Amino acid sequence: MSNKQLEVQIMGQSYLLGCPEGGEARLLAAVDKVDQAMCKVRDAGKIKARDRIAVLAALNLAFEQTDSASSAETPPAASAAQVASSTDADNVRLGQLLKKLDQALHQDGQLI
Repeated sequence: MSNKQLEVQIMGQSYLLGCPEGGEARLLAAVDKVDQAMCKVRDAGKIKARDRIAVLAALNLAFEQTDSASSAETPPAASAAQVASSTDADNVRLGQLLKKLDQALHQDGQLI
């Protein structure tokens, strides 16, 4: 199977990405998701550095993925209140982790 290259835009910057034949739609959907996540972080106005925006967007996407996976594992007998309270707790924990990450990045000034 051969690879082709697609030029895409993420947060206004062009990237040339390798893509397997037939994977264009999936890659473009992923690019759109990443672009939206990064723009959402940028538009919140607290973070300006592209690398920090990328890290926070990646964490948000990973958290959403983890949250979706854990929701799928929730037993049918769980009440909506139980699911909501665990989601609130997860959101608080994510907020704390993002704050720690931002503090660490702010102190360091650069990603390693």
